[in-house]
Amino acid sequence: MTTTGAARPIQLVEAARSVPPRRRRRRDRLLALGLIAPTAVFLAAVIGYPVLRAVWQSLYSDSITGQRRFIGLGNYTRALADAGPDSADFWSAVQFTVFLAAVTLLLEVLLGLAMALIMNRAFHGRSLLRTSVLVPWGIPTAVTALLWAWMLQPAGIVNSVLGLDTIWMGSEWPAKWALVIAETWRNAPFVALLLLAGLQVIPAELYEVAKADGAGLLARFRYITLPMLRPALLVAVVFRMLDALRVYDLPQILTGGANNTTTLSMLVVDASVRQTNYGYGSALSTLTFLLIFAVAYLFVRTFGLNVVQSLREVQE
Repeated sequence: MTTTGAARPIQLVEAARSVPPRRRRRRDRLLALGLIAPTAVFLAAVIGYPVLRAVWQSLYSDSITGQRRFIGLGNYTRALADAGPDSADFWSAVQFTVFLAAVTLLLEVLLGLAMALIMNRAFHGRSLLRTSVLVPWGIPTAVTALLWAWMLQPAGIVNSVLGLDTIWMGSEWPAKWALVIAETWRNAPFVALLLLAGLQVIPAELYEVAKADGAGLLARFRYITLPMLRPALLVAVVFRMLDALRVYDLPQILTGGANNTTTLSMLVVDASVRQTNYGYGSALSTLTFLLIFAVAYLFVRTFGLNVVQSLREVQE
């Protein structure tokens, strides 16, 4: 009986191997579809329907201001090509949103990489340092905005430490750089956390072999750390880029959109909620979605293949 019981798993494995490859691939494909079907249905209900509903509503005039009627691409023309103030506000919001996303993303990657490299080293008090670094990311955004609004007052701590008398919220560029500083301070720890996870999976033997071969600190960073950190870096950049392009709460609380600091999300909320222009607000939200999707797609298409190629080179 023992022999028969032990032979049964072997017979099952041999029976599975005897299945034709085409039938096996079909079975695996059906299994994969069955596993992802619940998630696909849930995402279609939670994400797909609101997006399609917004696109459909953007094709109509605002019912609260008059008789609701189909106007086609009229709301999009109003934002993109009209000579009125709405188009000027839209392009100003696009310009500032892209500026805020690009500058904060660059600063967050540089600061996050520096913090991750420091936290990855072995020293006394490393756990305390990791905890303290993550504190800004754990603070709610509303609290962060109020905190920086207090520190950036004319008699606040920032001007006192730097010896300045700048009225940060009183003019355009000081207000923009105030948002850059606050946004970078809050989200750089998140980038550092993702990059730290990527650093910890790099085998220590690679550094030991490179050091034994005479490679210096910069050489090890360039030829070992950066190539193997690119997948984690790509994830961090994409996540932060998507968040930065749809930022709303921090600039809304800190500046209220004054001095050309209105983002696209603030413009959408202002048109839909405050002005009750639901058709135009839906068009703005659709344009924001298309911008974020296009930037994310181009970024992944441009840098995703390089990540895969670099991993293959490292493995070889």
